[in-house]
Amino acid sequence: MTVELAKGSDSARKPLILLLPGLLLTALALALPPIAQPLAYHDFADQRACLGMPNCLDSASNALFLLAGLFGLGFLFGAAGRRAFVEAREAWPYALFFAASVLVGLGSGYYHLAPDNDGLFWDRAAIALAFMAWLSAIVGERVGVGAGLRLLPLLLIAGLGSVFYWGWSESRGAGDLRPYLLMQAYPMLLIPLLLWLYPARYSGGRDILIVIGLYLLALLCDLGDRPVFALTGGVVSGHTLKHVIAALAVLWIARHLRRRVAL
Repeated sequence: MTVELAKGSDSARKPLILLLPGLLLTALALALPPIAQPLAYHDFADQRACLGMPNCLDSASNALFLLAGLFGLGFLFGAAGRRAFVEAREAWPYALFFAASVLVGLGSGYYHLAPDNDGLFWDRAAIALAFMAWLSAIVGERVGVGAGLRLLPLLLIAGLGSVFYWGWSESRGAGDLRPYLLMQAYPMLLIPLLLWLYPARYSGGRDILIVIGLYLLALLCDLGDRPVFALTGGVVSGHTLKHVIAALAVLWIARHLRRRVAL
């Protein structure tokens, strides 16, 4: 009886632990003033054109997202992909993730041809889709397949809603990035907690942490767009490297699915 009570208490405690980072991040976001999109963000370090394409490397490097997303979709719908899941429906969030990665390539490529807030809206909408789909997949693998699939539409509404809210707020002259930033930060905190709190359904949990590390490295490259461009003697900018590393993260997820085994 005592053991059963302890297990029940532990099961009840886990959702509370998962909610805590979200509550803290939300409280922090509400405590901050609205964060408008700095127009200087669109002034990237590498603005070289090639073959008639403006901002050549920043634009062309988005083809890596297209290739990574298509590779992932090809794997999912092949024979090996069908063997990668205990239940076939577990593949649904991953299919959306890889499709969203293709949309990231299209949206970000379009944005970099003439960077402005309107183009950035479509880039961020695709990114939000990818983030929420991947979070749903991890919830399904750790908490339960049904939980992940039930959560998927709610996550998509929250992710896309944060982007639409940002676009709407910018159109009213009072831009506010806080909800979108929250939707990016929460998965980065929640996914390691899920790995810690819930037993693994598949091998290769370290790959999930590597993907998070790659994305954080991509963000650092983005923040260091001009310093990286200067350090490389104008060969490549931090933002272009962001695309390369983030696309590698997408490929790493496909690699993880190919190599893992059910436990």
